[in-house]
Amino acid sequence: MRRRDFLLSGAGVMLGAMPPVGPASSATVLYDDHATEIASRAADARQPGDALWVRKSDLKRINGFELKPQGACRADVCIPIKKEMTRGDYFDLTSFARLVGQAVVTDATAGVWSFGEIPAMRGSFLASRIAPDFAVPDRKGRIVHLSSFRGKKVLVVTWASW
Repeated sequence: MRRRDFLLSGAGVMLGAMPPVGPASSATVLYDDHATEIASRAADARQPGDALWVRKSDLKRINGFELKPQGACRADVCIPIKKEMTRGDYFDLTSFARLVGQAVVTDATAGVWSFGEIPAMRGSFLASRIAPDFAVPDRKGRIVHLSSFRGKKVLVVTWASW
C-alpha cells in the first residue's frame, strides 16, 4: 500500500469518518425474475463481505428504484433511506433490503446476491392471505363462489387445453 493511500484511508477511520468505499469486482444480482450483471460493485472496510454496494446508476436496472431527495422511489412508492446508505456514486443495497424487510441470500465469493420480494410492494391480497373472490361452474354446471367456502380449506385445481 502506498503511503498516500494509507494516510487517506487509515486517517479517515481513526478520525471517525466514514470508511472509504473502494472498487471491488463485478457481481450478479438476482431480483424478481431477472438477473442483472453489474460491472462495478464496491467493498466497505467496516462491513462484512456480504454487503453489496452498487452504483446509484445501476439501481434502476437492478430493482426499478431510483434515488431521489425523498428516498428510494419506484412507481408511487418512496422509501426514506438513511444517509449512511449512500457514499459518493454508491448505494448500499443490502442495507436497503434489511430496511424494507427483504430477504437476501449471498455468495460473495461467487459474486451473486439474490433478493426476495419486498413486502411493501406485494399486492394486498398477499399481505392479507385472502384470495380474491371468483365464480366458476362446478361439474353439474352450478355457479360456485370461492367466498362461499370462507373459513374452510379449499384446494383449487385448474386446467386449460391450450
